[in-house]
Amino acid sequence: MAVLSTDTSRMTGNPGLEGTNVRAMSIATTLFFMWGFLTSLNDILIPHLKHIFELNYAQAMLVQFAFFSSYFVFALPAGKIVEKLGYKRAMIVGLLTMTVGALLFLPASKAPSFPFFLGALIVLAAGITVLQVAANPYVANLGPQRTASSRLNLAQAFNSFGTFLAPFFGAWLILSHIPVVVNAPNLTGAALQASRMQEASSVQMPYLGIALALAALALALWLVKLPTNDFTQDLRVGEANMATEDKLSNHPQLFLGALGIFLYVGAEVAIGSFLINYFQLPIIGNLTAAKAASFVSLYWGGAMVGRFIGSAVLRRFSTGVVLGIVAIVAATLVITSMLTFGHVAMWSIIAVGLFNSIMFPSIFTLGIADLGPLTGRGSSLMVAAIVGGAIIPVIQGKIADSSVGVHHAFVLPVLCYIYIAMFGFTRPRLKAVAA
Repeated sequence: MAVLSTDTSRMTGNPGLEGTNVRAMSIATTLFFMWGFLTSLNDILIPHLKHIFELNYAQAMLVQFAFFSSYFVFALPAGKIVEKLGYKRAMIVGLLTMTVGALLFLPASKAPSFPFFLGALIVLAAGITVLQVAANPYVANLGPQRTASSRLNLAQAFNSFGTFLAPFFGAWLILSHIPVVVNAPNLTGAALQASRMQEASSVQMPYLGIALALAALALALWLVKLPTNDFTQDLRVGEANMATEDKLSNHPQLFLGALGIFLYVGAEVAIGSFLINYFQLPIIGNLTAAKAASFVSLYWGGAMVGRFIGSAVLRRFSTGVVLGIVAIVAATLVITSMLTFGHVAMWSIIAVGLFNSIMFPSIFTLGIADLGPLTGRGSSLMVAAIVGGAIIPVIQGKIADSSVGVHHAFVLPVLCYIYIAMFGFTRPRLKAVAA
């Protein structure tokens, strides 16, 4: 690829990142961090809103439904935004939309209204969707295709760093406002509304701070000059509009990969969404909500560590085979948690995060491999499949509300991991070898 005359920062020391634009990669990883942080913060909102509005598990999972259904609704329009505005401007649009979504938490908490909270989450997720559609292929094509999976895993590691920090942040500023004594006298009318308003107000300062940070990041991105014309032909903005005889239906791996993304995100989100309530069960951890949140950070922290490791591993081993192995291990750990109690059940489910680590970037790169001019549209389809994070947690919530209970409701993620293993083992081997 040609190098812009203004760019003097190309990675050459690291064989896994050879030819990668340092400045662009640094900006992109910051964006990955921010949407990881905000996505993980939903795991804190769920028990908080569940308590405030006295929701059952299925109703509480509407938090994830509102958030992740936005990926399905806005993914294709986001692809059009990327084609029309380019990667950098699309990322700025995404950040500004996220800023508006974060600010909407203020009137939602003052109402307070559960539907208003869901509306704010939808706007926030719409902005994240634009970032996802632009940033994933952007990072994948900042260097040689043979190291795309490694590069995307590295960026996803910073995404996981955000998910690792968010539960600590949320536990300190949000969950600490949940009363320890849950069997308080029943409140009605104005007293109930006043109590809800007091508890809901705990989200105001955190999300105001988040909105200011997002706005500052949008300004910084606008001021920084990034490469826009040095991508290979198949990723140039607007290239998907070229006259071509190829079409998405000629690439079955894309649709199999999209299903893999659907199931992976659904499984990961479903597990993370239930962990605080799961660890509060007397037979599991008997923890307070705030204490349980710190253990949720370990779940996401495992994904962070795994992605740094995976970035190196995927330079030497087949992406599909590694994906298949980690999916089998993840399924085994979930089964172990369902069949045990106490610390064994806790630590086995926490360890799933480590093996979740490489799944999204690996499925993504396997799915969009060799799409050529259709890469932009294929990326939109893959991002739309993130809607699995909206649907699978709600289904798991229904299972948890039934006689099955929370402890054994994790059977659903097990089924998801089995498909992902099959997808990985049957994909063409995209082995990252030296040219």
